[in-house]
Amino acid sequence: MRRLLIAILLLATCSAVAQKRPFTFEDMMKLKRVGDFTVSPDAHWVAFSAVDVSLAENSKHSHIWVIPLAGGEPHRLTEPGQGSEDRLRFSPDGKRVLFTAIRDGQSQIYVQPFHSETGTLIASPWQVTHISTEADGGTWSPDGKQILFLSAVWPHCHDEACNKARDEAAAASKVKAKVFDHLMYRHWDAYDNGKRSHLFLIPASCPGAGAPHLPQSADVGLPCAPRDLTPGEHDVPPFSLGGDDQYRFSPDGREVAFTSNLDEVQATSTNSDVFTLSLTNPNAKPVNLTAANHGSDSTPLYSPNGKYIAIRSQFRAGYESDRFRLQLIERATGNIINLTENFDRWVDSVAWAPDSSHLFITAEDAGDSPIYSVDISGTGQPRTIVRGFNSSPTPTADGKTLVFSRNSVRFPSELFAISLAEYLAPTPEPVTKRHGPVKSQAKAQRLVYSEKDDSIAASSAARQLTHMNDAVLSQVQMQAAEWFWFTGAEKKQVEGFILKPPDFDPSHKYPVKFLIHGGPQGAWGDDWSFRWNPNLFAASGYVVVMINPRGSTGYGQQFIDDINGDWGGRPFDDLMLGLDFAERKYGFIDRERECALGASYGGYMANWILGHSDRFKCIVSHDGMFNPESAYGTTEELWFNEWEFTGTPWSNRALYRRWSPALAATNFKTPTLVIHGQLDYRLDVSEGFQLFTTLQRLKVPSRMLYFPDEGHWVLKPQNSQLWWKTVTEWTDWFIGTPGKHPHDGPPALD
Repeated sequence: MRRLLIAILLLATCSAVAQKRPFTFEDMMKLKRVGDFTVSPDAHWVAFSAVDVSLAENSKHSHIWVIPLAGGEPHRLTEPGQGSEDRLRFSPDGKRVLFTAIRDGQSQIYVQPFHSETGTLIASPWQVTHISTEADGGTWSPDGKQILFLSAVWPHCHDEACNKARDEAAAASKVKAKVFDHLMYRHWDAYDNGKRSHLFLIPASCPGAGAPHLPQSADVGLPCAPRDLTPGEHDVPPFSLGGDDQYRFSPDGREVAFTSNLDEVQATSTNSDVFTLSLTNPNAKPVNLTAANHGSDSTPLYSPNGKYIAIRSQFRAGYESDRFRLQLIERATGNIINLTENFDRWVDSVAWAPDSSHLFITAEDAGDSPIYSVDISGTGQPRTIVRGFNSSPTPTADGKTLVFSRNSVRFPSELFAISLAEYLAPTPEPVTKRHGPVKSQAKAQRLVYSEKDDSIAASSAARQLTHMNDAVLSQVQMQAAEWFWFTGAEKKQVEGFILKPPDFDPSHKYPVKFLIHGGPQGAWGDDWSFRWNPNLFAASGYVVVMINPRGSTGYGQQFIDDINGDWGGRPFDDLMLGLDFAERKYGFIDRERECALGASYGGYMANWILGHSDRFKCIVSHDGMFNPESAYGTTEELWFNEWEFTGTPWSNRALYRRWSPALAATNFKTPTLVIHGQLDYRLDVSEGFQLFTTLQRLKVPSRMLYFPDEGHWVLKPQNSQLWWKTVTEWTDWFIGTPGKHPHDGPPALD
């Protein structure tokens, strides 16, 4: 009877899976993108932003939602049709919120009363900032009377009138030429326009358009003049691709801490420092707390008791992929305490416990990003709180609950919560015991998918708060990432991941999309991407194989350093050995139908493979370095190339040429799709043009997808749709149904 019941349940599960359809690009565009979040001071509410994508309108708009921490349905806080809103922050007393809103194309800070019993905004918002250079990044002072914010201004202007006049003159000028007298004249996707990001302070009660909910002052109807705390030629904070704030109020509100890089040549420096500035003395100058370290110091975070400032530090100057350590600056003495010297992982997100006794951090570890607890004593290993791919751990003010963001290859970011009492009592197994192929603990705590109720859940006690995408995900087949270990170059243990296609049948042979990650100091794992989505690659009947070769994060700093000066060496061997292993381990892989796809460093490796292996039937190279010598002259963050190739092309030309895909062009045979964006200033579009020209002259089947309005990433919805369509057609043509297409030419253009 028991066997019969199990058989019935298995049949029902299989039937439920069969009724789901493969994941599509259109499905992905329907998913809400949960981002920034914060917890109310009374621990009753969690407010968060969620981006809606309109494929038809080719647009993205962020809106603010709120959900009870105890559980329940979320509701949108801001009114529909008003534009975009992001970065909500509760006032210290929980009675007001501030947020950034875009109205009429302008980003400004707004404040609005919040009703804590109903979780709703009341009355109307009032606009606090009226600065022509726009405002973002609002943060409350501890007493709720002032707001810090960021704005990019002209460094030689000292008031709003000057900034506005300079902006209007630049917009009206018929001359668009630029004159440069410094490096870093362009960065990522924009040219330097002369402005610098500064940190400003403004009273929270500035009436602007009217703040009827506060006592009125004599200047009702007039905007308050914000105070520029960081005038000068340097950005505060430096450019960042995301992560924790780079500026904070001290707990008593008498000081701010911030990050800036004052080095003369920004293009060759990673030497950001942490500064403090007194707010009680109008003549005070910033104080550099980390001048002794010539690597990066950033992300200042005051302890609640005011005794310490936590920072993230890298010790090797010019190396953006050195280990990120967690350090404490003792405010009374200036002494710096290294809390994670014996923790061989990168520290990412950081948050203080309310009692200042420990901190919560996230750190990548073998395809996961667990949350750890770090004691301020600096003794012992960080203790694992919860595994999974997590970020932004945020404790409630009472210290009882930890809220965090989590994602997986099966679902984009959602908010989760755990009770801290049950996690902080025991001493979990230290991370050092998980080095190498021992995966039992990780396997036991990885995310699982419940086919029974179509919901994503954690096998730990983490409780999922938001379910913003259940309606879409319940209709599609989302495959789990399976992991494996193998012996790579120099007998190192290397990890790989595999995803099976929908409606998988182990008796069939499936073609392979071999994905190569960028960075190179990055990693594949059990996490979500809207750009290179493993499930979307698998959805049209492919096995997806992903290897984390030398240089990948989450396996210790030496594993990362092993790629330095060896771009086409050990990493290439790791990749090929990993694919060899997957072919042996998984009998359903059709080794005669494999395509290599990569972007950024993955694009470089795709180009390297093009000249050093004939095992693939096709290649997709997106934003890849083709000629390291020319790439040096057209990139902007020179510290990257100078570190990775150990000098400049004129001081170490041999290494630049040793790892140049361009110099192996006589070996090019594999059909290749080249993709590049005009606004990509990390790897200039000329790298893609050089590759495509070479392929065409060699009469190698090739095609180029060129985006005049994209940078290093393809971000616009309809451009992304074209990207997926073009890449899918290319791979389908060369490794799709056996015998369906000739392998001597690309598919016909529409």
